[in-house]
Amino acid sequence: MTARAEKTITGKQVLRIIDANLNRLREALRVIEEYYRFASADKRLAASLKRMRHSLEGVEAVFGAQALLASRDVASDPFANVNRPEELTRTSGRDVLRANFKRGQEAARVIEEFAKVSTAPALSEKAKALRFSLYTLEMEFSE
Repeated sequence: MTARAEKTITGKQVLRIIDANLNRLREALRVIEEYYRFASADKRLAASLKRMRHSLEGVEAVFGAQALLASRDVASDPFANVNRPEELTRTSGRDVLRANFKRGQEAARVIEEFAKVSTAPALSEKAKALRFSLYTLEMEFSE
């Protein structure tokens, strides 16, 4: 048996992954925030989600907004214009909210992992804290 060569990832690829997932996390937080703001009129949770969403500006600043934007390559993304079937079959606000909790948690996990191999590994802990905040909020929603 031959050992598989380790695949290396470039700094630009890491930035691209972080950029995509920062956007995904920001979008998920906004959807959840809007639910708590308009559908349930829960000022406390809406404000908490808004703070979480705005805290991502600090993450973006560490990497640099221009560097993240320069790493973006929508044209070569094989899934840029593809919808998963379940995205088209949501039938309630609860379905939308549930999907966005998962979307946000997954994006936070990706940031957490790739921050470890970036120029800012300390951001891994911030992403982890956001992920666990979303787990907690999801439990409150499900009760």
